[in-house]
Amino acid sequence: MGTLRTILYYIIIFVSTIIIVASLFSLVYDVSYWYSKVLDFPRTQYLIAGVGCLLLFSLLNRKWNKASVALTLGLLAAILIQSILVLPYLVGERPVPEATADTVDQQSTVGILLANVLITNEQAAIFLDIVRQRDADMVLVMEVNDRWMRQLQPLEETYAHTVKHPTDNSYGMTLYSKFPLEESEVMFFNHDDVPSIHTQVQLPSGKAFWFHGVHPVAPVPKKKYPDNRGEKEVALGEVAELVAAETLPAIVAGDFNDVSWSRTARLFENQADLRNVRLGRGLYSTFDANSWIMRWPLDHYFVTESVRLLELERLPAFGSDHFPMYARFAL
Repeated sequence: MGTLRTILYYIIIFVSTIIIVASLFSLVYDVSYWYSKVLDFPRTQYLIAGVGCLLLFSLLNRKWNKASVALTLGLLAAILIQSILVLPYLVGERPVPEATADTVDQQSTVGILLANVLITNEQAAIFLDIVRQRDADMVLVMEVNDRWMRQLQPLEETYAHTVKHPTDNSYGMTLYSKFPLEESEVMFFNHDDVPSIHTQVQLPSGKAFWFHGVHPVAPVPKKKYPDNRGEKEVALGEVAELVAAETLPAIVAGDFNDVSWSRTARLFENQADLRNVRLGRGLYSTFDANSWIMRWPLDHYFVTESVRLLELERLPAFGSDHFPMYARFAL
Protein backbone atom coordinates (compact mmCIF):
# COMPACT_ATOMS: atom_id res chain seq x y z
CA MET A 1 0.00 0.00 0.00
CA GLY A 2 1.56 3.30 -1.10
CA THR A 3 2.10 6.19 1.27
CA LEU A 4 -0.85 8.25 -0.01
CA ARG A 5 -3.07 5.20 0.00
CA THR A 6 -2.05 4.44 3.59
CA ILE A 7 -2.72 8.03 4.70
CA LEU A 8 -6.16 7.98 3.03
CA TYR A 9 -6.91 4.59 4.59
CA TYR A 10 -6.29 5.87 8.12
CA ILE A 11 -8.16 9.11 7.45
CA ILE A 12 -11.16 7.01 6.41
CA ILE A 13 -10.88 4.98 9.61
CA PHE A 14 -10.70 8.17 11.69
CA VAL A 15 -13.69 9.82 9.98
CA SER A 16 -15.66 6.57 10.13
CA THR A 17 -15.08 6.31 13.86
CA ILE A 18 -16.35 9.86 14.37
CA ILE A 19 -19.46 9.11 12.30
CA ILE A 20 -20.18 5.92 14.23
CA VAL A 21 -19.71 7.53 17.66
CA ALA A 22 -21.70 10.65 16.72
CA SER A 23 -24.52 8.53 15.29
CA LEU A 24 -24.77 6.41 18.41
CA PHE A 25 -24.62 9.37 20.79
CA SER A 26 -27.23 11.23 18.72
CA LEU A 27 -29.74 8.63 19.93
CA VAL A 28 -29.28 9.72 23.55
CA TYR A 29 -31.99 12.10 24.75
CA ASP A 30 -32.96 13.94 27.94
CA VAL A 31 -29.44 14.99 28.85
CA SER A 32 -28.54 18.52 29.87
CA TYR A 33 -25.54 18.92 27.59
CA TRP A 34 -26.29 21.17 24.62
CA TYR A 35 -23.82 19.41 22.33
CA SER A 36 -25.81 16.17 22.58
CA LYS A 37 -28.72 18.10 21.07
CA VAL A 38 -26.54 19.51 18.29
CA LEU A 39 -25.55 15.97 17.26
CA ASP A 40 -29.11 15.60 16.00
CA PHE A 41 -28.72 18.30 13.36
CA PRO A 42 -26.28 17.08 10.66
CA ARG A 43 -27.91 13.70 9.98
CA THR A 44 -27.82 14.22 6.22
CA GLN A 45 -24.10 14.91 6.47
CA TYR A 46 -23.61 11.79 8.62
CA LEU A 47 -25.50 9.73 6.03
CA ILE A 48 -23.57 10.99 3.00
CA ALA A 49 -20.20 10.76 4.77
CA GLY A 50 -21.05 7.31 6.14
CA VAL A 51 -21.88 5.92 2.70
CA GLY A 52 -18.72 7.49 1.25
CA CYS A 53 -16.51 6.08 4.00
CA LEU A 54 -18.05 2.62 3.63
CA LEU A 55 -17.34 2.55 -0.10
CA LEU A 56 -13.80 3.89 0.26
CA PHE A 57 -12.96 1.59 3.16
CA SER A 58 -14.21 -1.42 1.19
CA LEU A 59 -11.94 -0.44 -1.69
CA LEU A 60 -8.85 0.36 0.39
CA ASN A 61 -9.01 -2.36 3.02
CA ARG A 62 -6.79 -5.38 2.31
CA LYS A 63 -7.21 -7.41 5.52
CA TRP A 64 -10.68 -8.35 6.71
CA ASN A 65 -9.91 -8.98 10.35
CA LYS A 66 -12.11 -8.39 13.40
CA ALA A 67 -11.29 -4.68 13.53
CA SER A 68 -12.19 -4.04 9.88
CA VAL A 69 -15.39 -6.07 10.19
CA ALA A 70 -16.32 -4.14 13.35
CA LEU A 71 -15.73 -0.81 11.57
CA THR A 72 -17.85 -1.93 8.62
CA LEU A 73 -20.69 -3.05 10.88
CA GLY A 74 -20.45 0.24 12.76
CA LEU A 75 -20.74 2.21 9.53
CA LEU A 76 -23.70 0.12 8.43
CA ALA A 77 -25.37 0.81 11.78
CA ALA A 78 -24.68 4.54 11.44
CA ILE A 79 -26.07 4.59 7.89
CA LEU A 80 -29.19 2.73 9.06
CA ILE A 81 -29.74 5.16 11.96
CA GLN A 82 -29.48 8.19 9.70
CA SER A 83 -31.51 6.64 6.88
CA ILE A 84 -34.45 5.90 9.18
CA LEU A 85 -34.64 9.57 10.16
CA VAL A 86 -33.68 11.33 6.91
CA LEU A 87 -35.04 9.22 4.04
CA PRO A 88 -38.75 9.72 4.93
CA TYR A 89 -38.27 13.35 3.85
CA LEU A 90 -37.01 12.27 0.45
CA VAL A 91 -38.97 9.12 -0.43
CA GLY A 92 -41.54 8.66 2.33
CA GLU A 93 -45.29 9.12 2.44
CA ARG A 94 -46.78 12.60 2.47
CA PRO A 95 -48.94 13.08 5.57
CA VAL A 96 -50.04 16.49 4.24
CA PRO A 97 -51.96 15.73 1.00
CA GLU A 98 -51.44 17.89 -2.05
CA ALA A 99 -54.13 19.91 -3.71
CA THR A 100 -54.23 21.70 -7.05
CA ALA A 101 -55.52 25.18 -7.79
CA ASP A 102 -58.43 23.87 -9.87
CA THR A 103 -59.69 21.57 -7.08
CA VAL A 104 -59.92 24.08 -4.21
CA ASP A 105 -61.83 27.23 -3.40
CA GLN A 106 -59.29 30.02 -3.90
CA GLN A 107 -61.09 32.05 -1.24
CA SER A 108 -60.07 29.34 1.27
CA THR A 109 -56.35 29.37 0.49
CA VAL A 110 -53.50 31.18 2.22
CA GLY A 111 -49.88 31.71 1.23
CA ILE A 112 -47.46 32.11 4.14
CA LEU A 113 -43.88 33.34 3.86
CA LEU A 114 -41.41 32.72 6.71
CA ALA A 115 -38.17 34.64 7.08
CA ASN A 116 -35.57 34.85 9.79
CA VAL A 117 -33.97 38.05 8.54
CA LEU A 118 -30.94 38.01 10.92
CA ILE A 119 -30.92 40.99 13.23
CA THR A 120 -27.53 42.26 11.94
CA ASN A 121 -28.45 41.88 8.26
CA GLU A 122 -28.70 45.18 6.39
CA GLN A 123 -30.08 43.92 3.07
CA ALA A 124 -33.70 44.79 3.76
CA ALA A 125 -34.28 46.03 0.21
CA ILE A 126 -33.53 42.58 -1.22
CA PHE A 127 -35.88 40.99 1.27
CA LEU A 128 -38.66 43.44 0.41
CA ASP A 129 -38.23 42.57 -3.27
CA ILE A 130 -38.60 38.86 -2.44
CA VAL A 131 -41.78 39.55 -0.49
CA ARG A 132 -43.26 41.65 -3.28
CA GLN A 133 -42.44 39.08 -5.95
CA ARG A 134 -43.90 36.20 -3.93
CA ASP A 135 -46.97 38.22 -2.90
CA ALA A 136 -47.80 35.98 0.07
CA ASP A 137 -51.00 36.53 2.04
CA MET A 138 -49.09 36.41 5.32
CA VAL A 139 -45.46 37.14 6.18
CA LEU A 140 -43.87 36.07 9.47
CA VAL A 141 -40.61 37.93 10.04
CA MET A 142 -38.23 36.89 12.81
CA GLU A 143 -35.19 38.53 14.46
CA VAL A 144 -36.65 42.00 13.96
CA ASN A 145 -35.56 44.98 16.05
CA ASP A 146 -36.63 48.64 15.77
CA ARG A 147 -34.29 49.21 12.80
CA TRP A 148 -35.84 46.31 10.90
CA MET A 149 -39.33 47.55 11.74
CA ARG A 150 -38.54 50.89 10.13
CA GLN A 151 -37.16 49.17 7.02
CA LEU A 152 -40.20 46.90 6.78
CA GLN A 153 -42.62 49.83 7.02
CA PRO A 154 -43.46 49.66 3.26
CA LEU A 155 -45.07 46.24 3.80
CA GLU A 156 -47.90 47.89 5.70
CA GLU A 157 -49.14 49.38 2.44
CA THR A 158 -50.02 45.84 1.31
CA TYR A 159 -50.58 44.11 4.64
CA ALA A 160 -53.24 45.97 6.60
CA HIS A 161 -53.21 43.64 9.61
CA THR A 162 -50.14 43.25 11.79
CA VAL A 163 -48.95 41.89 15.11
CA LYS A 164 -45.61 43.40 16.15
CA HIS A 165 -43.14 42.61 18.87
CA PRO A 166 -39.60 43.76 17.96
CA THR A 167 -36.76 43.11 20.40
CA ASP A 168 -33.02 43.67 20.53
CA ASN A 169 -32.26 40.11 21.64
CA SER A 170 -32.50 38.39 18.21
CA TYR A 171 -36.00 37.02 18.94
CA GLY A 172 -38.24 39.86 17.83
CA MET A 173 -41.17 38.81 15.67
CA THR A 174 -43.74 40.52 13.43
CA LEU A 175 -46.66 39.11 11.47
CA TYR A 176 -48.04 40.88 8.38
CA SER A 177 -51.37 39.73 6.96
CA LYS A 178 -53.72 40.70 4.14
CA PHE A 179 -56.50 38.89 5.97
CA PRO A 180 -58.13 40.06 9.20
CA LEU A 181 -56.59 38.77 12.42
CA GLU A 182 -58.72 38.15 15.48
CA GLU A 183 -57.94 37.27 19.11
CA SER A 184 -54.28 38.07 18.41
CA GLU A 185 -51.93 37.55 21.32
CA VAL A 186 -48.18 37.70 21.87
CA MET A 187 -47.23 34.96 24.32
CA PHE A 188 -44.05 34.07 26.20
CA PHE A 189 -43.15 30.55 27.30
CA ASN A 190 -39.60 29.65 28.38
CA HIS A 191 -38.41 33.26 28.40
CA ASP A 192 -40.05 36.58 29.21
CA ASP A 193 -38.24 38.18 26.26
CA VAL A 194 -38.83 35.50 23.57
CA PRO A 195 -42.24 36.12 21.95
CA SER A 196 -44.54 33.93 19.90
CA ILE A 197 -47.57 35.12 17.96
CA HIS A 198 -50.96 33.44 18.13
CA THR A 199 -53.92 34.65 16.12
CA GLN A 200 -57.09 33.57 14.35
CA VAL A 201 -56.99 34.28 10.62
CA GLN A 202 -60.23 35.06 8.76
CA LEU A 203 -60.17 33.95 5.12
CA PRO A 204 -62.26 35.61 2.36
CA SER A 205 -64.46 32.48 2.15
CA GLY A 206 -65.54 32.94 5.75
CA LYS A 207 -63.43 30.05 6.97
CA ALA A 208 -60.91 30.63 9.75
CA PHE A 209 -57.82 28.96 11.17
CA TRP A 210 -55.40 29.46 14.02
CA PHE A 211 -51.90 30.60 13.17
CA HIS A 212 -49.07 30.12 15.65
CA GLY A 213 -45.78 31.84 14.83
CA VAL A 214 -42.90 30.46 16.90
CA HIS A 215 -39.17 30.99 17.31
CA PRO A 216 -37.86 28.94 20.26
CA VAL A 217 -34.32 29.65 21.42
CA ALA A 218 -31.36 27.85 19.88
CA PRO A 219 -29.86 24.85 21.71
CA VAL A 220 -26.35 26.36 21.64
CA PRO A 221 -25.48 28.50 24.72
CA LYS A 222 -25.02 32.19 23.94
CA LYS A 223 -23.72 35.00 26.11
CA LYS A 224 -25.51 37.78 24.23
CA TYR A 225 -28.89 36.19 23.50
CA PRO A 226 -31.39 34.02 25.44
CA ASP A 227 -30.69 30.30 25.67
CA ASN A 228 -31.91 27.22 27.54
CA ARG A 229 -28.71 26.43 29.37
CA GLY A 230 -29.54 23.83 32.01
CA GLU A 231 -33.24 23.86 31.08
CA LYS A 232 -35.51 21.89 28.76
CA GLU A 233 -37.17 23.58 25.80
CA VAL A 234 -40.87 23.70 26.70
CA ALA A 235 -42.14 26.36 24.27
CA LEU A 236 -43.18 23.84 21.61
CA GLY A 237 -44.95 21.74 24.24
CA GLU A 238 -46.96 24.80 25.31
CA VAL A 239 -47.91 25.51 21.70
CA ALA A 240 -48.89 21.85 21.24
CA GLU A 241 -51.33 22.19 24.16
CA LEU A 242 -52.89 25.26 22.53
CA VAL A 243 -53.32 23.47 19.20
CA ALA A 244 -54.72 20.33 20.82
CA ALA A 245 -57.41 22.41 22.57
CA GLU A 246 -58.50 24.25 19.39
CA THR A 247 -61.42 23.21 17.21
CA LEU A 248 -60.42 25.19 14.11
CA PRO A 249 -57.67 24.07 11.72
CA ALA A 250 -54.22 25.25 12.73
CA ILE A 251 -50.89 26.10 11.12
CA VAL A 252 -47.75 26.32 13.26
CA ALA A 253 -44.80 27.92 11.51
CA GLY A 254 -41.49 29.62 12.18
CA ASP A 255 -37.82 29.13 12.88
CA PHE A 256 -37.87 26.21 15.32
CA ASN A 257 -34.10 26.34 15.86
CA ASP A 258 -34.43 22.59 15.61
CA VAL A 259 -34.61 19.95 12.91
CA SER A 260 -38.00 18.33 12.45
CA TRP A 261 -36.60 14.83 12.98
CA SER A 262 -35.48 15.69 16.52
CA ARG A 263 -37.25 14.06 19.43
CA THR A 264 -38.52 17.45 20.63
CA ALA A 265 -40.10 18.25 17.26
CA ARG A 266 -41.61 14.78 16.90
CA LEU A 267 -43.11 14.92 20.39
CA PHE A 268 -44.58 18.32 19.52
CA GLU A 269 -46.02 16.89 16.30
CA ASN A 270 -47.61 13.93 18.10
CA GLN A 271 -48.90 15.90 21.08
CA ALA A 272 -50.68 18.44 18.86
CA ASP A 273 -51.69 15.88 16.20
CA LEU A 274 -49.92 17.91 13.53
CA ARG A 275 -48.46 16.94 10.14
CA ASN A 276 -45.03 17.93 8.86
CA VAL A 277 -45.28 19.52 5.40
CA ARG A 278 -41.73 18.47 4.42
CA LEU A 279 -42.23 14.72 4.79
CA GLY A 280 -42.08 13.01 1.41
CA ARG A 281 -41.22 16.25 -0.39
CA GLY A 282 -37.60 17.00 0.43
CA LEU A 283 -35.34 18.49 3.06
CA TYR A 284 -35.65 22.15 2.02
CA SER A 285 -32.69 23.00 4.24
CA THR A 286 -32.92 26.63 5.33
CA PHE A 287 -29.87 27.09 7.58
CA ASP A 288 -27.00 27.89 7.12
CA ALA A 289 -27.58 29.91 3.96
CA ASN A 290 -23.89 30.86 4.03
CA SER A 291 -22.63 27.27 3.87
CA TRP A 292 -22.89 24.72 1.06
CA ILE A 293 -22.13 21.79 3.36
CA MET A 294 -23.52 22.41 6.85
CA ARG A 295 -27.19 22.97 6.08
CA TRP A 296 -30.29 21.56 7.73
CA PRO A 297 -34.03 22.31 7.86
CA LEU A 298 -34.85 24.68 10.73
CA ASP A 299 -37.79 26.71 9.39
CA HIS A 300 -40.96 24.64 9.46
CA TYR A 301 -44.67 24.38 8.73
CA PHE A 302 -46.82 21.98 10.74
CA VAL A 303 -50.54 21.72 9.96
CA THR A 304 -53.63 19.94 11.22
CA GLU A 305 -55.38 17.19 9.30
CA SER A 306 -57.84 19.27 7.26
CA VAL A 307 -55.13 21.45 5.69
CA ARG A 308 -53.88 20.68 2.16
CA LEU A 309 -50.70 21.87 0.48
CA LEU A 310 -50.69 23.74 -2.82
CA GLU A 311 -47.08 24.99 -2.97
CA LEU A 312 -43.83 24.62 -1.03
CA GLU A 313 -40.70 26.54 -1.98
CA ARG A 314 -37.39 27.65 -0.54
CA LEU A 315 -36.83 31.24 -1.63
CA PRO A 316 -33.55 32.99 -2.56
CA ALA A 317 -30.99 34.14 -0.01
CA PHE A 318 -30.93 37.82 0.93
CA GLY A 319 -28.02 38.22 3.38
CA SER A 320 -29.52 36.33 6.32
CA ASP A 321 -28.15 33.03 7.60
CA HIS A 322 -31.61 31.55 6.84
CA PHE A 323 -33.30 31.08 3.51
CA PRO A 324 -36.93 32.24 3.50
CA MET A 325 -39.66 29.64 2.97
CA TYR A 326 -43.01 29.92 1.24
CA ALA A 327 -45.99 27.58 1.43
CA ARG A 328 -49.53 27.90 0.18
CA PHE A 329 -52.30 25.95 1.87
CA ALA A 330 -55.97 25.19 1.28
CA LEU A 331 -58.51 24.61 4.01
